[in-house]
Amino acid sequence: MTKPRRTGAGPADLVTAARRAGVRDPRVLAVLAATPRSAYVPVGEADRAGADEPIPIPHGQVTTQPSLIAVMLEALALKGDESVLEIGTGYGFQTALLAGLARCVWSVERFADLAEAARANLDAQRVANAHVRVGDGTIGLAEHAPFDAVIVSAAFTSVPPPLIEQLVIGGRLVQPVGPGGHEEVVLFVREPDGLVPRRVVTGARFVRLVGSYGFGDEREERRDG
Repeated sequence: MTKPRRTGAGPADLVTAARRAGVRDPRVLAVLAATPRSAYVPVGEADRAGADEPIPIPHGQVTTQPSLIAVMLEALALKGDESVLEIGTGYGFQTALLAGLARCVWSVERFADLAEAARANLDAQRVANAHVRVGDGTIGLAEHAPFDAVIVSAAFTSVPPPLIEQLVIGGRLVQPVGPGGHEEVVLFVREPDGLVPRRVVTGARFVRLVGSYGFGDEREERRDG
């Protein structure tokens, strides 16, 4: 079956989709307009990059719908001077958006070939303040902590303790909470006595968060995150 072509669609269409999803933060909308999604998709998929829909990537996974990314980024309320931890790099589109909103981004991807592709994409777009590492996202990156914000692009029933420990007091964390497949994306804030849920950002469907503080390894599971 031939894929429908999306010629004529571009970043402006993604901004429109984000607005329709309720996004109002001018910084999020501006970075979405300035970041070519076509630079962060597999070869042969560029004509679909302007559509507000997931795009297949290796390992039976998919990228996150751009309007959902925008909603989650808005919840982080980034001002530009933060160090951010991202769990789930994919092909690097969300990473690039974060890099345009924060001082630096550290991203963890469990598939080495996806991490390599994301690095190449970010380098090609001259994104210098994003760093991709291969590993278990549920344990974070203690060597680069603390982080001012954390965004998790896969679902688990609770927030992994290492991610809480690596978040500054007052820092914000966004994660899909649930068993995988039907979740609530929740905004948390770390208070002196622990992580506190502030609000449900949106409903969504993500695959399970795999790792030492998540679900068991399911190598071929599809991901919407």
